[in-house]
Amino acid sequence: MRHPAINSEGAPPSGSPRLLAIIELGGYPNLLPLYRRLGFDTEVVNSQRKAQAALKRRLPDVIVTEYNFQSDFRDRTSNLETLMGYLQRHPGVKVIAFYQPEFLPKFEAMTARFPLFAAIPLPVTEAVVEEALRRALAL
Repeated sequence: MRHPAINSEGAPPSGSPRLLAIIELGGYPNLLPLYRRLGFDTEVVNSQRKAQAALKRRLPDVIVTEYNFQSDFRDRTSNLETLMGYLQRHPGVKVIAFYQPEFLPKFEAMTARFPLFAAIPLPVTEAVVEEALRRALAL
């Protein structure tokens, strides 16, 4: 039996909430089945550069991404700062970020400048992500 949020071609029906998943490092469960089960029309990219291109094509309702601290950047400390700077013009996009607990001080400094909808520490579980996504859908 097909899930009601999936059409006969295996895609969500038009008008479904849109989700952009940015998976650069991974290290957590494959969440694509969860996104589909919740009815999201999902696009997956593997870099911030590809995410920027995806945002120019279509603005999502939710972005699920990773915070990756990188001390070698000249003018920022992570992969997320460019994305979050762009999203300041689109405050309705809800960003859910996974982060490594050992980088919490750097992550908190970034989120002080760029607030997120939800922050989830690694290790990520499907149940915690599902709860955050259900809250995002409810707003």
